[in-house]
Amino acid sequence: MTDRRPALFFDPLMLEHNTGPGHPERPARLQAISDLLQGNFADLRWESAAPATRDDLIRVHDSHHVDHILGLSGQNALLDPDTVLSPRSVDAALLAAGLSKAAVHRAYSQKRSTFALVRPPGHHAEAKKAMGFCIFNNVAIAAAYALAELGISRVLVVDWDVHHGNGTQHIFYDRRDVLFFSTHQSPLYPGTGDADETGRAHGAGYTINVPLPAGAGDDALLEAFHTILLPAAAEYEPQLVLVSAGFDAHRLDPIGGMTVTTEGFAALTEVVAHIAHRYAEDRLALILEGGYDLQGLSQSVLSCVQALSSPAPPNIDPA
Repeated sequence: MTDRRPALFFDPLMLEHNTGPGHPERPARLQAISDLLQGNFADLRWESAAPATRDDLIRVHDSHHVDHILGLSGQNALLDPDTVLSPRSVDAALLAAGLSKAAVHRAYSQKRSTFALVRPPGHHAEAKKAMGFCIFNNVAIAAAYALAELGISRVLVVDWDVHHGNGTQHIFYDRRDVLFFSTHQSPLYPGTGDADETGRAHGAGYTINVPLPAGAGDDALLEAFHTILLPAAAEYEPQLVLVSAGFDAHRLDPIGGMTVTTEGFAALTEVVAHIAHRYAEDRLALILEGGYDLQGLSQSVLSCVQALSSPAPPNIDPA
């Protein structure tokens, strides 16, 4: 039987990104995930990788902005009211982007699912701005790497974080080589992601936003995935599927206001795994974003890994 368990990308250096007392994006997030996965899977493959390079970063970020952030390495700084740098934060951010890139390379080369368990998260980081706990945009860096170096020409990015991935949308808004699909609570930080935000110029029609009200849960997200995402993927036929896998839409999360369950995240994972199997030769990489209740976060990641480890991807047809 084929081993379908995802390769996991993680490095303890990311625990040294110290955001300070009371900050929700804290090292305990990754520790809780690591502890639970190791307690449930004795022989999962854990891997590290090289940090992202400046060239990796400037594919999606302004070079002056990148140099400004790199110049803060080893220092304490405040990039915005929510986004904190400690002396190891820039190193952690470079590693998070590098692990995301490595997860994509592995998904591409071995035609299998991967999961980059990284922090700081990335999907709020715009081309010229770090914000919302995010320093560099991990999923955008990984997508741009695939487009530039792996011969990929169509990438689907699915973002199920409770917050809209404004940075990812901003970076690819006028491009058609990335189809960006986002479900998110609205209104909520950062205030973007209306349904009429659909791309511009060459990217017109290649951004799909599904804003949902507070209280929305499994049924609402699965309906959006089945009735909107699946037909869009069938038309686009992506060669690589990436997921901004935030778990702050979980019913226990203290920041979000949605009611997704751990089983719901497993069901969403089955949908993206189906898309990757049908169109992208199983090339699927999940990249961790938010999720701030330690139990809800770790249990949801476990449920996704279990879904990806199933003997065969589900056969799901558009509604």
